[in-house]
Amino acid sequence: MTEIDINNWDSGFGRFYDDFSVGEIYRHSPGKTLTEGECHLFSLLTLNHHPLHLDSVYAARSQHGKILVVGTLVFSIVVGQSVRDISGRAIANLEYESVVHNGPVFTGDTIYSETEVLSIVPSKSKIDRGVVYVETRAYKQTGEKILTFRRKVLVPRKNVLS
Repeated sequence: MTEIDINNWDSGFGRFYDDFSVGEIYRHSPGKTLTEGECHLFSLLTLNHHPLHLDSVYAARSQHGKILVVGTLVFSIVVGQSVRDISGRAIANLEYESVVHNGPVFTGDTIYSETEVLSIVPSKSKIDRGVVYVETRAYKQTGEKILTFRRKVLVPRKNVLS
């Protein structure tokens, strides 16, 4: 068996601070179609047992007329979609802000997302890293915007010793 030095392992996953430019937009792939089972499991695992998310008869009498996907599941999926492009090399996710649920999501909907780089700021305390500030937007298969949020990610720089 060959030994691998995981301290020197470079998976190539994600971007370095130096790879980001203000104004760039990354369109994340793949999209994700939500199944009823996934939505129910998430509701149950997170103890959100509101009947609007679990009971089709109850939901049929609601404003939307059908089961609504839990907003935090939508948020989690969209964050996950952006990892390869935005935070795959992150030292830390520093902050999430301005989370806005722009529209409803239902089982059977497919979620697509994109992230725009708003600013890049080198660290003041350590030269081997910087903060990337982004806005992520998610859409349903219809093109309707369903979620918007901003976050700051601490990302390492390429070939810089601290």
